[in-house]
Amino acid sequence: MQYRIYILFAFLLSVVSCTEDFSEINTNPNAPVDIQPEFLLRQVLFDYGEQMSFEGFVAGNLLGQHFAMVDFNLFDRHSLLEPQFGGNPWNLIYTNLRDNEIIIQKSRESEAFAVYEGPALIMKAYMASAATDIFGDVPFSQAVSGKDGIIAPSYDNQEEIYNGSEGLLALLDEAIESIEGYQGAATLQGDILFNGDLDAWLRFANSLRIKLLMRISDVVNTSAELEQLFLEGNYILIADQNATYDFTNDQPNNFRLSAARVGDFNLFVMSETIQEILEEYQDPRIGTFFRPTANDPNQFAGLINGIDASQTSISVGDFSFAGTVFRENTGMLDANYLTSFETLFLLAEAAQKGYISGDAKALYDNAVRQAFAYWQTEMPADYLTSGPAAFGNDDELKQIITQKWLANITNGYEGWIEFRRTGFPDLQPISASLNNGLLPVRMPYPISEAALNGANFQEAASLTDDNSPNQRVWWDVD
Repeated sequence: MQYRIYILFAFLLSVVSCTEDFSEINTNPNAPVDIQPEFLLRQVLFDYGEQMSFEGFVAGNLLGQHFAMVDFNLFDRHSLLEPQFGGNPWNLIYTNLRDNEIIIQKSRESEAFAVYEGPALIMKAYMASAATDIFGDVPFSQAVSGKDGIIAPSYDNQEEIYNGSEGLLALLDEAIESIEGYQGAATLQGDILFNGDLDAWLRFANSLRIKLLMRISDVVNTSAELEQLFLEGNYILIADQNATYDFTNDQPNNFRLSAARVGDFNLFVMSETIQEILEEYQDPRIGTFFRPTANDPNQFAGLINGIDASQTSISVGDFSFAGTVFRENTGMLDANYLTSFETLFLLAEAAQKGYISGDAKALYDNAVRQAFAYWQTEMPADYLTSGPAAFGNDDELKQIITQKWLANITNGYEGWIEFRRTGFPDLQPISASLNNGLLPVRMPYPISEAALNGANFQEAASLTDDNSPNQRVWWDVD
């Protein structure tokens, strides 16, 4: 399904008659003085999905060790305050949270726009959860409140962001109540995820709740709520229900890296970490995610993350570049918010840990099948019955998280976030680390915050060992 990106700002067209009112006469009738929610919703959904897909490729996949960089790789060496191609998702998250907040305000000011409230609240929870999972304590309760005169928002602690009376889980409650209680005649326009289907938004909200509950499950007992959600079954369960939209092969809706200079695209090669895992699993997705090396068309080869390019001489022809799905054939690629396979892996983990009454193996097997289908790769007939991918032939939690990590390649920072939470998969030490050999467990706040929000930044930095990437967030217990 293809989507065209429309003009983002709607013009109020009015006929201005001649009056004695100077301000009316001198008002440009073609100036953008207001915007309809449908245009903002389309903008938020597309922009966040497109930008976070790019971030997933150029930064999230380095932290998660799906890809490595051959040069210009300070970020891959874990100097995280020196983002290069990507690695600074702060602005994209808060810009879209700001635009999304306008939708919420408009939905509450006009009955004609009430249909937008529930979806916008879900998106607020989704994007704010990314901010706190990546950075830790972040502006939340006072964020995007410039219209109220708050230009230096305080940082909320992560526990309150999740569990507070106006936190992420409460937002999802409010969103579901809004959607279920909506009785208006207006339909949801600008919805490039579900084409205005409010039932689909409810499934999205419940899958997101499952995700958030599992994320905090090591520090909060969430089993009762997870069991209730599982038994009700109203979550994203099959691929047709996925919260995704399709990229195209051609502009303007193609994956951004497909239009990059070939020299920039080819800075990213297969990580040695993912090579070893894919080969151990004898997983044919290796040919979907990557290309054989230029020097040997029968070989795939990965590079250890974080080389010192000034001291290490390599031939890029010896390593596997990203697959055609990320360049020539991006029509096969989705901007991925939340999928059936991710939901099923989360439920498989919940079952494996005894949080829900489901069959962990059945949930895992279904998730793996759907993950292969998502990447349009045929799964070997014996993949789930023999070898390391067969459930129970290895540490079961490791199997679940590793399979989810593989399938979520380019999905923002998800692979790295779940590694921090679970310790899986087994990521490798960096070749020439600029972080004392430690794997980062949070993204440091961007330097711009020190200039724009100095006092609040300094307080937050003091709680993270001077803005250290090695300070664990609240839900990340050792």
